[in-house]
Amino acid sequence: MQSEAASHAEFSAIRYAQCWEDADILLEGLEIKAGDTCLSIASAGDNTLAMLAKGAGRVIALDLNPAQLACLELRVAAYRELSHGELLELIGSRQSTRRSDLYRRCRPLLAPDNRAFWDAHPRQVEAGIGGAGKFERYFALFRGRIMPLVHSRNTIQQLLAGGTAAEREVFYRQHWDTWRWRLLFHVFFSRFVMGRLGRDPSFFRYVQGSVADRILARTRHALTVLNPADNPYLQWILTGRHTSALPFALRPENFEAIRANLDRLEWHCLPLEEFLEQEGAGSIDRFNLSDIFEYMSGENYQRLLERLLESGRAGGRLAYWNMLAPRSRPECLADRLKALPEMSARLFNQDKAFFYSAFVVEEIL
Repeated sequence: MQSEAASHAEFSAIRYAQCWEDADILLEGLEIKAGDTCLSIASAGDNTLAMLAKGAGRVIALDLNPAQLACLELRVAAYRELSHGELLELIGSRQSTRRSDLYRRCRPLLAPDNRAFWDAHPRQVEAGIGGAGKFERYFALFRGRIMPLVHSRNTIQQLLAGGTAAEREVFYRQHWDTWRWRLLFHVFFSRFVMGRLGRDPSFFRYVQGSVADRILARTRHALTVLNPADNPYLQWILTGRHTSALPFALRPENFEAIRANLDRLEWHCLPLEEFLEQEGAGSIDRFNLSDIFEYMSGENYQRLLERLLESGRAGGRLAYWNMLAPRSRPECLADRLKALPEMSARLFNQDKAFFYSAFVVEEIL
């Protein structure tokens, strides 16, 4: 079975230098148990590493893009070699004047290809490896060029300070939701601009309707229903670093658990379909599938889902996001895969990575 995404999208440079999916809801949905075998779409590695903190016996990271695996391997080296505070500096979560020195300490732990990759990107290292991807540069453009036309730095700081739910709602209506905000948001997060500057244009292949309208509605949810003071994804978008919150894998209380379990992690530059053929039936307990179904037709989604069920164990779980293309278990698979709509909806309502339109958790029967 061939990968549809691989046939349409370009995979060479770093697309995502961070994982823009909320590990808190992922881990709660998957309910990883000690000794579980977990498969994870690598992205930049953050959520794959987060799974180690839950005691998984084996975590397998896959990606079509070797640059994404270079991000993961450098993170693994950083967990091994650096302190927690130094890791935050290297990522860019905290300010630093010594990232090149921190990289040099990690460098001997990298495979030759990944060492050569990062050696060729010294400016990205110096700026913080969490900002080195196309998607992060897209947000940097939004932060540097669009936001100054919309709100002052003081207004942004007030937003990120959070407050009670009532205070957040009043602030949004009275100070944030201006005509200029809505206009420039619709331009910058249009299908055309996102396709050229943020995500690969092929990733919108199966998307219908207004992209900006859907993302704006979710953004309002993140700024009012959720607390910006607790949202590391929003903080990075608006400031270029983490201010009062960190993603799961970067929190100090999870650092040692991840470091202690790094030997349980493996990574492969392979299509998911090819790996499943190699691994065999009944071998995986938990699947972090990111938003891979976004990039394939409904027919190919169903075929891949059937293949995942063959590789999964009874009682195992799948978790994945929809951004704009709706994907969830078809009725023809109801005897093999149990939808968990209440859990999915509850977790989606807590999703701090707010640009998705759905979070789906399903259980293998």
